[in-house]
Order: sequence, then structure tokens, then C-alpha cells
Amino acid sequence: MQVRVCEFFKSDEGATAIEYGLIAALLAVAAIGALQAVATSLSTNFSEVASSVDSAV
Repeated sequence: MQVRVCEFFKSDEGATAIEYGLIAALLAVAAIGALQAVATSLSTNFSEVASSVDSAV
């Protein structure tokens, strides 16, 4: 029984999983920020195209 407890405290598998989870969360936050910047730019471009089309008609 005592051997299992010592092995449990020496195991680092959970720490590795947590590290991968943190990396995935960081990448998700970076991707969301980048996509928001692209969405704003696209919205501006579509607005310009729409106004150009309206003025041409």
C-alpha cells in the first residue's frame, strides 16, 4: 500500500496533461484574438464594397 502512495506522488502524468491543457487554452485565446481582428477588417471591407455598389446603382 505504501509503495502505491509513493508512486502516486512521484507520478507526473497529471502535470503533463495540465501543461498541455494550458498550452491549448493559450493557443485558443491567441486564435480568438486574431480572428476578431480579421473579422473587423472584413466587416470594414464589406461595408466599403456595399457602399460602392449602392453608389454605382
